[in-house]
Amino acid sequence: MTTIPDRPRTAVLVIDVQNGVVAGAHNRDDVIANINTLIDKARTADVPVVWVQHSDDELEHGSESWQYVPELVRRDGEPLVHKSYTDSFEETDLESVLAEHKVGQLIVSGAQTDACIRSTLHGAIVRGYDATLVADAHTTEDLSKYGAPAPEQVIAHTNLYWERHGAPGRRGGTVNTADVTF
Repeated sequence: MTTIPDRPRTAVLVIDVQNGVVAGAHNRDDVIANINTLIDKARTADVPVVWVQHSDDELEHGSESWQYVPELVRRDGEPLVHKSYTDSFEETDLESVLAEHKVGQLIVSGAQTDACIRSTLHGAIVRGYDATLVADAHTTEDLSKYGAPAPEQVIAHTNLYWERHGAPGRRGGTVNTADVTF
C-alpha cells in the first residue's frame, strides 16, 4: 500500500545490532536468534537484507563496539548503510539503496527500540513506505535509572502502538518472526 510509485518489493532492515549497542540489551540472545531467522527467510525468498550501522562518539567507526555482533553475518552484496542519526534515512544513502531494489515495504528489526527503531519506523512512514516492526526481533537496554520504563515495557509499548499505526496510503503493523512470510 506504499505511496511510493513502482516500489513493489519488500526489504528487511537490520538496524544497529552492534556490540556496543546490544551488549546489555534485554533478551539479547533471543532477539539476535530471531533476527537470524528473519534474515534466513529473506535470503531464501530473495528479499533484500539491508544492514544499518550507527557511529558516533560512543560507537567510533571501526572500533570493536561499532562492529556488528558476531552472531549476525552480512553477505557480500547485501547493502550496508552507515548512519549517525537515529532515523536511518537521515543523511544516509538508505533511500537510494531502497530505490535501487524497488522497495516500498520495510520489515524492521534491530536496536534500540526507543531510539533508532522508533525513529526509523516513523521516518519510513513519513517518506511513504509501509513499515512493519518484527515484534520479537527488536530490543533496547535498561534506561530505567534515567526515568525510562523497564526495557520489556518499552518493547511492549512500541509493539502496541505500532500494531495499528498507519497514515493515508501507508501502513505500519507488527508481526512475530515465526509469522513473517515473503
